[in-house]
Amino acid sequence: MLNILVHDTNQPMRSVIFIIILLVFAGLVPAQQQLRAGTAAPDFAAEALDGNFYSLSQLQGKVVVLTFWTTRCAICHEEIPKLNRLADHYRGRDVVFLAPTMDGAPKIEPYIKKTPFTFSIVPNSFGVMMKYADIDKSGNINMGFPAYFVIDRHGSIVLRTDGWDKTDNLDAQISKLLASD
Repeated sequence: MLNILVHDTNQPMRSVIFIIILLVFAGLVPAQQQLRAGTAAPDFAAEALDGNFYSLSQLQGKVVVLTFWTTRCAICHEEIPKLNRLADHYRGRDVVFLAPTMDGAPKIEPYIKKTPFTFSIVPNSFGVMMKYADIDKSGNINMGFPAYFVIDRHGSIVLRTDGWDKTDNLDAQISKLLASD
């Protein structure tokens, strides 16, 4: 019996092609994203409904409260008056309240006639929401509304929560951050 060794000259090329294919498909699968307390808040730049321009990096030195909401959110309807009182309580202090929403001005303007805001609404904020939403390995987006993020003076998230009746928790976190300076 004869053993013949055959040298496959295409083996290195097959390995390279296989690695390239793996890298391409790995790039198509979104990375998992979950922002939690202690992580750096993603920077964003956006124009508010009142014409003011906000950038998280330019707000360094202030406590920032982000409330993601939508005009279609029943819980948001109940929470906005509570948030207005909280924003009024901290008015004149180093706290900025922003309300990013994916809704555009034509949808927001009639809404705020019935439910006014005493802080800045940031319309058309799908890009901002994508930076803050949880994204699983399959690329599914998960963000409850309203979603709250309290960001410290250095740009780190100190609280992330969502849902009903969170203003007491927000107030406690903001007070603690202001007292620590």
